[in-house]
Amino acid sequence: MTSKYRFDFQDTQVFVVGGTSGINLGIARAFASAGARVAVASRSQNKVTAAVAQLRAISTREHLGVCFDVRDKEAMAKGFAAVTKAFGQLDVLVSGAAGNFPAAAAKLSENGFKSVMDIDLLGSFQVLKQAYPLMRRPGSNIIQISAPQAYIAMPGQVHVCAAKAGVDMLTRTLAMEWGSEGIRINSLVPGPIAGTEGFERLAPGETLQRRVADSVPLQRNGSVTDIAAAALFLASDAADYITGVVLPIDGGWSLGGASMAMAELGQIIAHQESGGH
Repeated sequence: MTSKYRFDFQDTQVFVVGGTSGINLGIARAFASAGARVAVASRSQNKVTAAVAQLRAISTREHLGVCFDVRDKEAMAKGFAAVTKAFGQLDVLVSGAAGNFPAAAAKLSENGFKSVMDIDLLGSFQVLKQAYPLMRRPGSNIIQISAPQAYIAMPGQVHVCAAKAGVDMLTRTLAMEWGSEGIRINSLVPGPIAGTEGFERLAPGETLQRRVADSVPLQRNGSVTDIAAAALFLASDAADYITGVVLPIDGGWSLGGASMAMAELGQIIAHQESGGH
């Protein structure tokens, strides 16, 4: 993916956790296109290998991948060590690990709820803790990938709503604690992004996705490029005085259209829970 926006990250080392698919891979590709050295991580070695191949096809800079689960602190520490050994330092961290599945609260198991909390919230905290000693200097940037569930109640998403609300408060709190050391931390909140697994799960089928687009003030669903461009901006010198921000990239969807779309989603989930009758 070649960005139409002119950002220069030639002297920048970027690590995208969860960066092997969807929005996070799009962000990794955008940084590579802008000249950065990029590392990606996920639980799947096959996805890591494929993502690194894409990055190397974009530029001849050094790109690499590591494999770990954010719930495994020891494996994560080894992954961070491998990246910093290869790059020398870490300038930009994108924390994007996430888990999601639609489930009505009354039928959601404790393990199901805990799984999402462990990946999204505790996992994010552990990723940022690992990064902290490597990024304690002016100019370091952390970008978290949040979700509109953080502030928009959605049926079938009680576990994700709770986790992502925590992620956004993690962003804001650590921006206060770590700002004096020069670390900027912000959250991006993607709206309905076409072609992503998350959107397909929550709005299955072309008809429902068209209805979602109609509920967006800009009258379209977003693209991975929209999110990647925002990530490049937040990591650039142009955003040097921005920290602790939770930034929706949603075409205005969260201004009201989300409520209409979620009402339809609630009906779909209720229909599925009743066995489709």
